[in-house]
Amino acid sequence: MNTARSVQHLQSITVQDEYGTPKGHLRKAMLDYDVLPFLDVCASSENAQFGTWYTIQDDALTQQWTLDFFMNPPYSKVKQFMKYAYDQHLKHNVTGLCLTYAKTDTIWWHEFVENKAEVHFIKGRVKFLRDGLVTAHPAPYPSVWIIFRKK
Repeated sequence: MNTARSVQHLQSITVQDEYGTPKGHLRKAMLDYDVLPFLDVCASSENAQFGTWYTIQDDALTQQWTLDFFMNPPYSKVKQFMKYAYDQHLKHNVTGLCLTYAKTDTIWWHEFVENKAEVHFIKGRVKFLRDGLVTAHPAPYPSVWIIFRKK
């Protein structure tokens, strides 16, 4: 990604950084990695993947995640969501399947992922959903599946 496009993206996520996960990507990950979430912690009524979900109004970061969960957090809150996901995984012994960008140089990666979770890098760039439709352009960063496994 060139510098101008990267700067443009960073500016745009302060306005809109919530995108839905294409069902095909999620279903493939669930099958490939043998994960079955029951709770979608970063959803809207339009893009919820499971029967139980939290929206922005529900404020997932104040809820207890007592079910195996799926999470595609907003870019602007990845650190907060990854910390909370890791904490909820430990507290409730639940499995968490997380889809986020692959920035292995970040503090949150080293505090909540490195040596604490399974990591499965995604080949190519994911095209997410916006208003129920696949976006014209793929994500500006590589994506990764992060799995916290219950004991």
